[in-house]
Amino acid sequence: MNLIFFDLDGTLLNSASEISPFTKETLVLLDEKNIAYTVATGRTMLSAKSILKNHDFVLPQIYNNGVTIWDPKSQELILEHLLGSQEISTVVDLAISQEITPFVHAIDDQHYFIYHSAPRHKVEEDLINTRYCHADAKILPIEELTATSQVTNISMIGVAEAINPILQELKKKPNLVFYSGPAIEGDQFRWVDIHHCAASKGAAVATIKNRLGATNVICFGDSDNDLSMFELADESYAPENAKVNIKQLANAVIRNNYEDGVAHFLRERFSL
Repeated sequence: MNLIFFDLDGTLLNSASEISPFTKETLVLLDEKNIAYTVATGRTMLSAKSILKNHDFVLPQIYNNGVTIWDPKSQELILEHLLGSQEISTVVDLAISQEITPFVHAIDDQHYFIYHSAPRHKVEEDLINTRYCHADAKILPIEELTATSQVTNISMIGVAEAINPILQELKKKPNLVFYSGPAIEGDQFRWVDIHHCAASKGAAVATIKNRLGATNVICFGDSDNDLSMFELADESYAPENAKVNIKQLANAVIRNNYEDGVAHFLRERFSL
């Protein structure tokens, strides 16, 4: 059994952060040949929901870089390696020390929650008012975060001068892992996403592989958070726009994501 895992941003999605019509047609062709596929993304379930809607992703899906596995058929939610109270306090204190607003993401069987302190900058206010407030989530002050909250990750956004000292301190925390990059809000901003160090796409891929009895795992990805699943995949492929270290580890480099590289490769690979 072939089982395909797609990273989303920079891989399956185009430059508009969408599944293109050509890629959608390719997914339909995979279905017709009974070739199994799903997603393994750093995005939360909340942020991926609108992207995947109407695209028939029916197998268990990986979110939050492996913290969350969601099975749409059984409606089962699996959470592993959540952040503990001490780890949450560490990250929140680091953010506030640099006058950055931390966004603490939590989930239960029925709701998604985003807790945050008072925004310090316009980019944070815009994030709350244009993205978070229109999402299917409960937006709450950080004071309402409880010891029983199931915290999957903490994110933040800010100028490089404020974010870089936070990253340097996070490197000293062996129980935490972070990913960071340029933000879509502007070249001067960087985003950061922090998880428990034990969480990874690779561990979640192994869980789903064993559950489904897959014999050949095929992974597509473009960034550092894809390394763990590349290391255990039978086949791994990186788009041309991927980071250099990802392309070096991949079995092959395919076309850019904005050229529907994954879809073109799959049509050739499986004679679709």
